[in-house]
Amino acid sequence: MKKWSIRQHDLSSSKEKIFSDFEIPSAALAVFKARGITDIRAFAEPEGLLSDPFAMKDMEKAAARILSAVESFERIAVYGDYDADGVTATAIVYEYLQACGADVLSYIPERDGEGYGLNKGAVDFLHQQGVKLIITVDNGISGLQEIEYAASLGMDVVVTDHHQPLETLPAACAVVDPHRQDDVSSCKVLSGVGVAFKLIMALEGAECDEQALLDNYADLVALGTVADVVPLTGENRALVRAGLELLPQTNRPGLQALMEAAGIAGREITSERMAFTLVPRINAMGRMGSPSRALRLLLTEEEEEAEALAQLVCEENDRRKETENQIVRQVLEQLQKTPERILDRVLVIAGEKWHPGVIGIVAARMAERLGKPVMILSCLEDEVRGSGRSVGAFSLFEAVDACKDLLDKYGGHPMAAGVTLRRENIEKFRQKINAYAARCRVPQPEILADCVLSPRQVVPELPEALSLLEPFGAENPVPLFILQNMEIQSVCSLGNGNHVRLVLAGENTAISCIRFGISPEGLGYQAGDVVDAVVSLENRVYQGRTNVSVQIREMRPAGMDTGNLLLHMALYERALREEPLSSAQFKILSPSRDDFVLLYRYLKGRGGFKGTCELLSFRLPQIPLARICFCLTVLQEEKLVEYKRLGDTVEIKVLPVQHKVDLLASPKLKMLHALCREKEGKE
Repeated sequence: MKKWSIRQHDLSSSKEKIFSDFEIPSAALAVFKARGITDIRAFAEPEGLLSDPFAMKDMEKAAARILSAVESFERIAVYGDYDADGVTATAIVYEYLQACGADVLSYIPERDGEGYGLNKGAVDFLHQQGVKLIITVDNGISGLQEIEYAASLGMDVVVTDHHQPLETLPAACAVVDPHRQDDVSSCKVLSGVGVAFKLIMALEGAECDEQALLDNYADLVALGTVADVVPLTGENRALVRAGLELLPQTNRPGLQALMEAAGIAGREITSERMAFTLVPRINAMGRMGSPSRALRLLLTEEEEEAEALAQLVCEENDRRKETENQIVRQVLEQLQKTPERILDRVLVIAGEKWHPGVIGIVAARMAERLGKPVMILSCLEDEVRGSGRSVGAFSLFEAVDACKDLLDKYGGHPMAAGVTLRRENIEKFRQKINAYAARCRVPQPEILADCVLSPRQVVPELPEALSLLEPFGAENPVPLFILQNMEIQSVCSLGNGNHVRLVLAGENTAISCIRFGISPEGLGYQAGDVVDAVVSLENRVYQGRTNVSVQIREMRPAGMDTGNLLLHMALYERALREEPLSSAQFKILSPSRDDFVLLYRYLKGRGGFKGTCELLSFRLPQIPLARICFCLTVLQEEKLVEYKRLGDTVEIKVLPVQHKVDLLASPKLKMLHALCREKEGKE
């Protein structure tokens, strides 16, 4: 369940004044205005967005040291990271230096065994290979000890990174990182491969031909930039646009083979399609296999080798998905066995020897499903590794930092964090991070739509106009619209029951829509129900005719305030955690005999219930949702129903009545009365 919000926009300026070169449908105009775009020509066709690389602190030092190594034929190592951003960054710097005639090799650490960033074992190996200069890409800013160790062995290091620096910078020849406090460049949100591309621009010098470099490297730069989920605005937008134009005609056998294996060869390549097809496959090698093979795939010039490596990458991605699904199933089993854990503000879930390479994805899936921050811990032989994802504006990094006395290592940013701790500290960590969250405001999950859309406005001209906003990504998401008061005319199954097609009707207009990842039974709605829907639009051409494909992202009963329902769910969880209640909160939660009768008759009459909380609230509008859930807890306590809840989904089975029950005398109701502070004060 998510709170629905709409971007604020001002349509006071005339269409002709702002968009004189374009025919813009009014709904597209609302989207542009909501996003603060007043010059669509400049936004759609940006020019001169690549800034001077030498504006970045230490870039001149970095270029001078590298060029010196190239000219004197010193052995150079490009040291990357095992994710798609790091692999593409390694590829472009290695390939560029090789083309310059440098004596260069590449090194990417293995996730399992070496971990992220520089390590002394790798430094020793590079020293044995005769390396005199290490260039880090997408890492290095936190490698203070390792860089000092390299210096003790006679090796210089040039750091290029985009992660937040520590209080002390590493003692390297040059440290290029836009997040340095003394960096005044405009490149604050570049990915690792973006910083690496700026390095290549600097190595080209004052006469740098930007277009020639983009023609050589934009496909890889776009892949890494999309993978790192940096804002697709400004310079990042220009780099990804150039890459998307280059990718369909790339001369890299590895990318050609990967697109063929992923089933997107010959199709239009968008940033979204790249994010859901190419990026996971490259990342899979770093998660499950050897990232060096992903690097070889990007660099190989042999078609036969490219095809074999692309097949291997796809196989590793399939293995990654299966491993991920196994862990998700085990997480759900844990929550079913201990449903009280759902009440935690931050879920901390541990399992034996879960694959460390995929627990971050599992955390992301569970955070999306449950609407709260999630930390997934893998208990290995000698340590516990964890990865977490947050929701809304709750800083998971600050929450983890508040528990640092229990951790051996930790790091991250507001939306994601990683930890290493000892097994005996797992429960202490869970309690402490939840105590921290109790002092904070954990925001409601939210979906942000651009504007309300009339069904009559769903025409091919609208997605066509919106394509001017591409590429879509972080801070420039796919436009979302709200269709209001739409009657469901039909629901039918698609894809072996895994998806549904609905026909929604409003304003004398019927629209065919698709909802992915849900069965007709799981949908819970039926013909005749009136709903609101958050949708995205895409043009599809079939037999020479263009039609609008409408994808439902979220759906709710018409006019329902899901933000208020989320407050009710939070209140219900507060009561189950036995936290004090005000008299107003008690009044919302406390059920009457009539509430029990109405709810039980409804459940018995339809043989139970399976669906979302908002749908249950819609079917029983006479009872507040928090009270419905509390009634279900009492009914389960008295063995009248079996009640399971996971996030927004509830499943209720009516049980045979064994004996007469006085529900108003239940222990849960007595507990509720005891929690009311104001009531107790009066008594």
